[in-house]
Amino acid sequence: MRRRSLLLSVPAGLITLAACGNDKADSSKPSDSASPSASATSAPPPPKIVSGPLPAITAGTKFGEKPTVAKGSGEPSKDLAVRTVIAGGGRTVAENDFIQANYLGQIWSTAKVFDNSYDRKSPLLIQLSQGSIIDGWRYGLTGKKLGSRVEMAVPPTWGYGSQGSAQAGIKGTDTLVFVIDLIDSFNTKSSAHGKAVAQKDAGLPTVGTNTDGQAPEVKVPKTAAPKKLVSNYVLEGDGAEVKASQTVLCQFVGVVWESGKTFESTYRQGRLSQFALPQMEQVVKGLAQGVAGKKTGSRVLIVVPPNLAYGDNPPPNSDIKKGSTLVFAVDILAAM
Repeated sequence: MRRRSLLLSVPAGLITLAACGNDKADSSKPSDSASPSASATSAPPPPKIVSGPLPAITAGTKFGEKPTVAKGSGEPSKDLAVRTVIAGGGRTVAENDFIQANYLGQIWSTAKVFDNSYDRKSPLLIQLSQGSIIDGWRYGLTGKKLGSRVEMAVPPTWGYGSQGSAQAGIKGTDTLVFVIDLIDSFNTKSSAHGKAVAQKDAGLPTVGTNTDGQAPEVKVPKTAAPKKLVSNYVLEGDGAEVKASQTVLCQFVGVVWESGKTFESTYRQGRLSQFALPQMEQVVKGLAQGVAGKKTGSRVLIVVPPNLAYGDNPPPNSDIKKGSTLVFAVDILAAM
């Protein structure tokens, strides 16, 4: 019988998060408006993708600028209309990748903007997978290159369906227009790419510095574990520092200090981990505290003493015992 993840999935913001998983088991502040997260309906058949019609972008025409989009003219297509406004030269986005993107969404018939990330100054971080995001995005963005600006018109079938989104004023008959700037993407082969930092303390674990998407080796010394939280760079990235209120996307390996056994690993699971730090504070407080303040793009060694981990209440049927110190090697890929 397969066991549940030790670090339970918790909802935060725009999608249900896939939190840190169990090897032996089966991944920002939310807006009050509608985001492109999926509704709880069965997936429709793949759409036919056409090139238009699409309304003009009348201002904010550069990549990264908040666009102004004209009202739709006439009747929108019943198919999914997609146009690459600015062609980027980065990696090609694949289905099931996580994407980091700025976007604006408005209603075709009224040009009413129901949501945008530009004003929040916080790009969306979401997975292009069925059930995580509306199908218009999943189909319309797959195959596009990073650095691209994409405009699309999404009929209800591949948007919010016949129920619409009451909180955003979207009716079940509304076609939605999105302008999306693709900033970055991540998948199970993603790694931190920071500058290596010397690991000189013989009393602490060492962590591999490979950046090939494979799990870094974690070697735990045959010494007593530290009594206080440790959070040290292994690879120091150049991104923004993670705030304690944010959601992070990461790769990680989790090891029990006393036994040296790996109890969780995104690399073995074949999926990235995404969790909100405030919620992780309620699960493994030291992990949340160790990530906060570190730069995105970094690999971090985090040693969590029992009082900031599971203490005397370890998860059942796991390699974590009472009083275990936990060791994490965390690649902080992105934060929202």
